[in-house]
Amino acid sequence: MKFQTVMVALLASSIALADELPDLGDVSQSALSPVQERKLGESIMGQIRSDPAYLDDPEVADYLNTLGYRLVSNSPDPAAPFEFFAISDSSINAFALPGGFVGVHSGLLLMAQSESELASVLSHEIAHVTQHHIARLIAAQQRAGIASMAALVVAILAARSNSQVSAAAIAAAQAGAIQSQLNFTREHEREADRIGLQIMEKSGFDVHAMPAFFERLQKATRVYEKGAPSYLRTHPLTYERIADIQSRIQDIPFRQIPDSLEFQLVRARLSAKDGNAREVVANFDRMLEEHKFSREAAARYGLVVALLRLGDRARARKEMALLLGLQAKSPMIDALAAQTLISGGEVEKGLATYRDSLRANPSRKALIYGYADALIAANKAADAIQFLSNRVDGRPADPQLYEFQARAYTAMGKRLLQHRALAEVYALRGNLPGAIEQLQIAQKAGDGDFYQKSSVEARLKELIATDTENRRKP
Repeated sequence: MKFQTVMVALLASSIALADELPDLGDVSQSALSPVQERKLGESIMGQIRSDPAYLDDPEVADYLNTLGYRLVSNSPDPAAPFEFFAISDSSINAFALPGGFVGVHSGLLLMAQSESELASVLSHEIAHVTQHHIARLIAAQQRAGIASMAALVVAILAARSNSQVSAAAIAAAQAGAIQSQLNFTREHEREADRIGLQIMEKSGFDVHAMPAFFERLQKATRVYEKGAPSYLRTHPLTYERIADIQSRIQDIPFRQIPDSLEFQLVRARLSAKDGNAREVVANFDRMLEEHKFSREAAARYGLVVALLRLGDRARARKEMALLLGLQAKSPMIDALAAQTLISGGEVEKGLATYRDSLRANPSRKALIYGYADALIAANKAADAIQFLSNRVDGRPADPQLYEFQARAYTAMGKRLLQHRALAEVYALRGNLPGAIEQLQIAQKAGDGDFYQKSSVEARLKELIATDTENRRKP
């Protein structure tokens, strides 16, 4: 993560908001409105999404958001907006941003020994958001100056153990002063633990997974060459805190909660996409040969993903047949089956597989994206536009859908509509000047009917007004 850029973004937003904040007689209350928190979170997410480490994998995002919203529905604020996303980083970490954005490192997904352990971390982060801990910290630090605010950003986002910039920032922000003032305070951590446990229990997960996970992290500090795992640096952990968690759950019996198939599939997918493809295939082959897997379907899923990475389409189809023979049901398996068919030249069968799965899983991003992409690649741009039209209306904040729409219009030679769609991509990603430019190009495209031209003109006026207003702000 480019920490200097992220710091500047959050600093600018925080300082701009500072003049609007009320007198903080009681800093235990959130000083930012929900709208301000969301705006602050979105400004940071703009930087995160543009970073190469942002894991733009719809399958992983679908899983995290399905699990996350299952937990959110049992939180103190079940109607709050949340977005769960992944960061491609082997370090063990997760973090919450203002406005309900929760990031999870791929290293944490792979390190968790059960879905309940992963749920314990997400529940903890959800509690930080619902209790407005970050906003309260920002309020408490208003009088501390820019240097303290910068250290707050590091405390929230320092997650890149392999980043020299991050290491330097953490080193500069170390010691008791930062831990007591800028990291999540012990009080906030205890509150997040307490509420997180409640969320877990209501959601049907094993609450004993939380102290088990934290104990394992604490023991890991003895063997880590570069110090504590990232999660411990951003979430101070003590023996007293673990003891407090254990005390709260001592009367709750252990529950053997089986992991979902998708938890195992996502872990296999992450493993299959990391490292040298040939070596990854060999690893999955060895795992299957030696029966060293939690679930055979997940291991075979990972093998097929790795084989497609390697370009071995023939073997991928054979292994896919074995996977389907296990009768494991998941939209992730459906999507992979469709990809395997299409890569092998059976385009119509692949498209039919997407359609069948979409009927049962109409909101699944991975299926929507995969089907739209396959239609465009199969020279069925008009079908892609028809498929995307309702979904663009239903997901107005999803720039990826507008990207597919723009590609389809490009294939059809409809330049006005192509640039109209690209304008929404830029606008949703926070680049208003780029969006305005696309609309201006659309005006000069030389095609489109009266309604389409009027729509471009109206949207252009709207974005220019918004951009002008933004430039007036300090």
